[in-house]
Amino acid sequence: MANLIIDIGNTRIKAALFQGAVLLWESAFQDLEEAKANVENLDFKYCLISSVRWSYDELIEAFPFDFLCLTHELKLPIQNLYASPNTLGLDRIAAAVGAWSKSENTPVLAIDLGSCITYELVSEKGEYLGGAISPGISMRAKAMNQFTARLPLVVLDKVPTELFGNTTVQCMQIGIWSGVSHEITGQINAYRKKFPHLKVFVCGGDSQSFDSLVKDHIFVVPNLVLFGLNAILNHNVE
Repeated sequence: MANLIIDIGNTRIKAALFQGAVLLWESAFQDLEEAKANVENLDFKYCLISSVRWSYDELIEAFPFDFLCLTHELKLPIQNLYASPNTLGLDRIAAAVGAWSKSENTPVLAIDLGSCITYELVSEKGEYLGGAISPGISMRAKAMNQFTARLPLVVLDKVPTELFGNTTVQCMQIGIWSGVSHEITGQINAYRKKFPHLKVFVCGGDSQSFDSLVKDHIFVVPNLVLFGLNAILNHNVE
């Protein structure tokens, strides 16, 4: 039977069904009631819920079935060598595990393009080594607006095609996008100096905007966190 994965983030709730490691179905919901109505009648054997918004006790009241809750105490299929493991975000753990589950025993880097851009490095031995965190696209746009007197709040609803802009809005959009793009490329190149056989998986809400990065051993997998959560669930029930 299938696994049910529920990932409750700050703005959306994602759910997915897996058979083994194969994704069968996925969907996104705006609130807990909508998610509950769509998943409670699904046919599954095990469930894992990861939540940054509600406690375990609140989730027990919300969902009428048994589930595992992702915590820092749950067993992982990788070894966590983070110096402060209890401060490591659960979404970062899931992204790292998701990348490792697709790595075929090579070093992997998971890059999650969300509110922040996170970099998660796992060695070929399955050791989580750490990574980096920087501001995401929307955060950069908001920072320029909030910390200056006259710059507007811009939205990047499409990838800029120009090298330079001739309006303030264009200049800001190009600066944000090219800054993120060059940051990602530079980080990948830096990691590959130490790990030449590194595979890279890019995920998160803004990942599709950077599909131009896809080339040798770089893959865009927007739902990588769901794969990671499923791998964690399988590791705990097998």
